[in-house]
Amino acid sequence: MCRLIGYLGNAILLDELLYKQEHSLYKQSYSPLELKSGVVCGDGVGVGWYDEVGKPFIYRNTVPLWNEPNLEELSNYVQSSCTLGYVRLAGISESLDISNCQPFRSGKLLFVHNGEISNFQQTLCRPIRESLSDSTYRLIKGTTDSEHIFALLVEIWQSSPDSTLLSALNATLQKLTKLASEHDTSFSANVIVSDGQAVAAIRYAYRTQAPTLYWSCDIKQPNQVIVASEPLSNNQNWTAFDEQSALFVEAQSLQPTISRLERFVPIGV
Repeated sequence: MCRLIGYLGNAILLDELLYKQEHSLYKQSYSPLELKSGVVCGDGVGVGWYDEVGKPFIYRNTVPLWNEPNLEELSNYVQSSCTLGYVRLAGISESLDISNCQPFRSGKLLFVHNGEISNFQQTLCRPIRESLSDSTYRLIKGTTDSEHIFALLVEIWQSSPDSTLLSALNATLQKLTKLASEHDTSFSANVIVSDGQAVAAIRYAYRTQAPTLYWSCDIKQPNQVIVASEPLSNNQNWTAFDEQSALFVEAQSLQPTISRLERFVPIGV
């Protein structure tokens, strides 16, 4: 399973999230504490951020974060008020290709996913693709289940222009659950998605257990909200996501809202 991080708040250097914390994403790449499969996340790294006018950028590489000097240099220069980061543990038979590295981007959306669809190529790969429009289908460049979940989210987001990030993400998981039920498979989906003005994060699974996910909005740092696969430090107020739960926070208020997700599971599943 990969390790994820999401940030919304006052503008800070990428270095603050990727390297400086005592259990930073850098440390999680080679010494994760709550990784359920594998030992290290050394199959790639990525970070996405928004500039001062809200334009999204991504940097991705197939090397381990601990062996990536270019990102370390970049992170001491770039600052942002909204950032998503990721270190990769590739699934069985997945290639080490940059097209399979996250974050994924479409328009203003940035997206990272931790989890898996069981037997993805034999179960939901084709059904997901068949549910996409031609334009969304062409967004897919790699082979991962993560990118296909993102494509499904983009399809729903574009077809419902009045939806929020959270409602679009909920609808995506509802569709994914329906497909998993029809094709007799399971999946886990910890997702962080942003449009630069808001962040939605979900810990969700169907017929399996979801990876760990935490959030922090420390009273000492009321101007920032952080979501991460593992707590970044011991001196912040970290709260574990319950299974089937979501967080939504907007830059305008930075007041996170937590909700349960059972009502989004299709009837009969």
